[in-house]
Amino acid sequence: MKIWNIEIQRVKAMSNSSGLIRAQVDALVQPVSARDEGVPTTLLSLSEDNARVLMLLLKAQLAEFDARKAKSRR
Repeated sequence: MKIWNIEIQRVKAMSNSSGLIRAQVDALVQPVSARDEGVPTTLLSLSEDNARVLMLLLKAQLAEFDARKAKSRR
């Protein structure tokens, strides 16, 4: 498994189709060497402002998904 450090620098746009949410972001992606400290994981980091933007965009996309569901499935 490859391990990465991903730093989101800017969220540009977000869209969804067929149950898949796509985000266009500017990000700095760097490989990380494996450590002996527990399970290897990829780290995603972003500023508070970018986190708030991402959260608002995700909420909007999820609301759009919910609006398309049949009323009997809500």
